[in-house]
Amino acid sequence: MRSSPLIHRRRRPASHQAGRARWWIAGLLLAVALAGAGGWWWKQRQAGDAASTAAPGAPAANGRKAGGPGRFGGGQVQPVSVGEVQRRDMRVLVSAIGTMSARATAVVRARVSGELMALRFKEGDEVQAGQLLAEIDPRSFQAALGQAQGTLQRDQALLKNARLDLARYQELLTTDSIASQQVDTQAALVRQLEGTVAAGQAQVDAARLQLGYTKVTAPFAGRLGLRQADRGNVVGPTDANGIVSINQVRPIDAAFAVPEVHLAQINQRLGEGARMPVELWDREQKRLLARGRLAALDNAIDTTTGTVKVKAAFANDDGALFPNQFVNVKLQVNLLEGVLTVPATAVQNNYVYLVQQDGTVTQRRIRVGVADGDRVSVEGELREGDQVVTDGIDRLREGAKVAVIDAGAAARADEAAQENGGRRAAFLRSLTQEERDKLAAMSPEERRAFIRARRAQQGDAAGAPAAPAFAASTSAAPAAPAARGGASEPARRAPASVPAPADGAAPAQAASLPPEVRDFLRQMPAQEREKLAAMPPEERRAFIRARMAEQRAAGASAPASR
Repeated sequence: MRSSPLIHRRRRPASHQAGRARWWIAGLLLAVALAGAGGWWWKQRQAGDAASTAAPGAPAANGRKAGGPGRFGGGQVQPVSVGEVQRRDMRVLVSAIGTMSARATAVVRARVSGELMALRFKEGDEVQAGQLLAEIDPRSFQAALGQAQGTLQRDQALLKNARLDLARYQELLTTDSIASQQVDTQAALVRQLEGTVAAGQAQVDAARLQLGYTKVTAPFAGRLGLRQADRGNVVGPTDANGIVSINQVRPIDAAFAVPEVHLAQINQRLGEGARMPVELWDREQKRLLARGRLAALDNAIDTTTGTVKVKAAFANDDGALFPNQFVNVKLQVNLLEGVLTVPATAVQNNYVYLVQQDGTVTQRRIRVGVADGDRVSVEGELREGDQVVTDGIDRLREGAKVAVIDAGAAARADEAAQENGGRRAAFLRSLTQEERDKLAAMSPEERRAFIRARRAQQGDAAGAPAAPAFAASTSAAPAAPAARGGASEPARRAPASVPAPADGAAPAQAASLPPEVRDFLRQMPAQEREKLAAMPPEERRAFIRARMAEQRAAGASAPASR
C-alpha cells in the first residue's frame, strides 16, 4: 500500500528540518544587518544636509566644512543676474478681454429711387460729414421741379390780379358805387389764391428737396466699408444693404466686462470725477495699442457671469483701432504710491534670493502684492537698493556663492555673433567663384591662413592694418577685483582682458595668456568663444573667473564623491 504525500512529508528526517531552520535564522540576521546599515547611512546623510545648510566654514558632523561642493554647487560660484529693489508708484490694474465698437454706425442708402450714375468714394476711405458719396440720375426730379415752379408762377399771377381787383372794389365802395357783397367775394378770392400760392411754393420746395437727394452724402465723419451697389444699378430707400456702410472711428469705444467686486471702487472714483486710465494691448499682450479713459458703466450686473459691462473711449488719432477688433484691456482702478517693488522674475513661491555683501545669497520670505508690467510690489525684509536674483534661481540654495553677470551680455553676444556671421558672408561674396571652390577644398588650417592673408590684403588696400575678426583688446589694464563669490587665487591672476582664440586671432595675443587660461579657452566651444569675445572686458573677466572656479571646484569634489 502506497503512503500519501502528507504522510511522506511528516516522515522527513529531523536533520532536514534543522537545516531549514538554520537558513531562516541566517536570512533574518542578514535583514537586521541591512536595516542597521541603512539607518546609519540615513543618519550620515541627514548630518551632511544639516552641515550644508549651516554657515560657510562651520564644521559639520562628518568632519567636512559646511558649504562644500554639493549637488547645487554650495562651494561653486554660480553666475546669476540680479535686479534692484526700488520704491515706485504701482498701478492697481484690472485685466479684461474687450471688443472695439464704433461710436456711430450707419448704412448709407438712397433716399429717392433712381439709377446710380456715379460713385464718388473709394472703399475704406475716411470721409467728412456731408462729403459727396454717390449721384443718382436727377432728370426726372428736375422735370418735377420745373412743373411745380410753373404752377406756382401761374398761381402767383392770379393772386396778383385778384389783389388789384380787390383794391379797385374797395375804392368804389367808398363812393357807394358797388355792392359790399361783391367786395367781400373778391376778398375771399384773394385769400383763396394766397393759399394756392403757398401750396405751390411747398410743392416747389419738395421737388427741390427730392432733386437734392439725388446727391448721396456722408451723414457723419467716419470710415467707409465696401460698396454694396455698382454704377448702373437702380437703388432706392428700401434697399437692405444700401450703397455703403460708414463707422465713426474717431473717437472709438471699447466694450468689456469687469468683476462686480470692483464696481464699488469704480463708482467711487467716477463719483469723485477721477480720470480712470485704460490701456489696450494686442492679442499677445506685447504691444500697446492705445490709451484712453473710462467713459460709462452699464446699469445692471450680468447675473450669469457676475460682471458689469464697461465702456472706455479712445481718441484713435492714428486710426489703428477697428470696430469688432479683439483687445486685451487693463483698467487702472487705483495707484499705490512709493511701495517696494522687485522684478517679477525674482519671485519664486513667495521667496526671493537676496545677494549679500560677501557674495552669497539668502532666502527672504515676502508677501506679493500687485503686478505692473515686469515688476511686482512686495512686503518683507527688503530694503530699497538691495539686489535680488532674477536669473539662475533654480541653481541656488541658502548660502550659495554667486557671481553677478549682466543679463544683457548674452543678447549682446548673440548680436555680435550675427554681426560676425554677416562679415563672413560679405567676405565670401567678395571672392570669385574659383576662389570659393578652392577655399572649400582646403583643410581648416589652410582655410584660416588664406582668410587671414586676404583680410590683411584688404586692410593694406584700404590704407589701414587688418584687424582680427574676433581678437579682443589686450591693453595692460589693471586686473579688476575678484567677482562676488570668492574666485580662487589663480583665477584672480587672470589678465585684464582675455581674447577669444578664434579663427583669425593674433598668435602673439594667445601666447601672452597664462597656460591655464589658454587651456580653458581651447576647451571652450566655438559658439561660446564668439559670445565671450563680444562681451565687455569686465564681463569677460567675471565670466572666465566663474567658469574656471567651477571647474576647479568640480575637480576637487570628484575624489570626495568617489
